[in-house]
This record gives sequence, structure tokens and C-alpha cells, in this order.
Amino acid sequence: MTKFGHYDTHALLVDRMAETLGVDLTEIAQRGEGPTEVEGHNRVYRCLSCTCPGLCVKFLDAHAEMETTARQAPGYCRNKADLERLAVR
Repeated sequence: MTKFGHYDTHALLVDRMAETLGVDLTEIAQRGEGPTEVEGHNRVYRCLSCTCPGLCVKFLDAHAEMETTARQAPGYCRNKADLERLAVR
């Protein structure tokens, strides 16, 4: 298995992408506004199927280094629409 092929690694990427977009998935869940556990797992599985995890890490690291949020997820992100929808809440 590659270094990017582990569930936990992609769960972290999903959390980092959400955070980079200004989305606090934990807070949303605590308010009872979702995501459900199944939706959370589905995000991670979509991320696992991505062919660009290295680019994703670079994108996330660049925003973390600049201490800025992003307006949108990169076009290759399999969770782009879902996370951007949550970001506009």
C-alpha cells in the first residue's frame, strides 16, 4: 500500500481540506447539522480514490504555511462540491 493509501491518512486530508476551506466538521456535527457518520466515511472513501493526494498535500501545506483559508477546493478534489457547500453555511 502506498503512503497515501491508508484510510487514516485520507481522513486527515479530508479534515485538513475542510479546515482550509473554513469548515469545522466537528462543530457542524455537534450542532446536529451533519455530516452523518456515513457521509463522513463517504468523504474519506472519495478521497481514497483520488489520483492527486500529493498535490493535495502541497495545496494544504501552502495554505497552512500562509495561515490562510482557501475560497475553493482544487478542481481535482473528490469532495470539492460537498465541502464548498458546507463552507457557505
